[in-house]
Amino acid sequence: MPSSPRAVSRTAVSRTVAISADLERRIAAGELPADVRLPSETALSVEYGTTRSVIRGALARLARLSLVSSRPRGGWIVQAAHQTQGFDRMQSFTEWAVEGGRVPAGVITSRAVRPADAREAQQFRIRLGEALHRIVRVRLLDGRPVMIERSTWAPWVAAVIEALPDDVVSTTVALAESGIRVAATNHRIEAAAASTEDADLLGIRRSSPLLQVGRTTTTREGRLVEIGVDRYRAGVIAFEIEAGHTVRTAL
Repeated sequence: MPSSPRAVSRTAVSRTVAISADLERRIAAGELPADVRLPSETALSVEYGTTRSVIRGALARLARLSLVSSRPRGGWIVQAAHQTQGFDRMQSFTEWAVEGGRVPAGVITSRAVRPADAREAQQFRIRLGEALHRIVRVRLLDGRPVMIERSTWAPWVAAVIEALPDDVVSTTVALAESGIRVAATNHRIEAAAASTEDADLLGIRRSSPLLQVGRTTTTREGRLVEIGVDRYRAGVIAFEIEAGHTVRTAL
């Protein structure tokens, strides 16, 4: 007597769980190192003696645990080990990356000067319509694009922003070298879907889930320097709350 559809479904689910558990074990043991592409779904289906749909389900389970990520035309990639940084102290993306043993980089992809809207005029305490410098920058970790940084800068730092090279690694350092030291950043965290521009810059599919972090950066005296919105690709970063402290984790 042929198996019932329900029995077949239970078997597929069981195989999916078992295979994802074995792949998780191999990743933890270093058999499948970080930043290395996994064998193709076809190769894994042959190795585990199952179908591609079961393998796809197992990989999706690992992706939800931030152990692997999918890249368009790039297959499935093992994620790097976690690193954390608390928000109880001011730390830039570059400082945070270096502290975790990663190599940070940045590429400015567009620059514009546009008039301030009502909200920006209020936040920067300037006239409505005053010119504001805006930049879009792709941030990289170990050569991989992981975040899009969109920043609007206060008029009083415009000269520094205009002089930034396109491959500037740290705007925080560039500001400090001009005598402007940022001392505090507030964050607003929410989910977002990748726009067409996001998808092109990060090499992901349009509408892919992103973690959006809104920022306002000030000097120690409370003078506003920057309003920014960062969009991280899935599987790159997480935020945790422990004993009243917020912790940022690279995945």
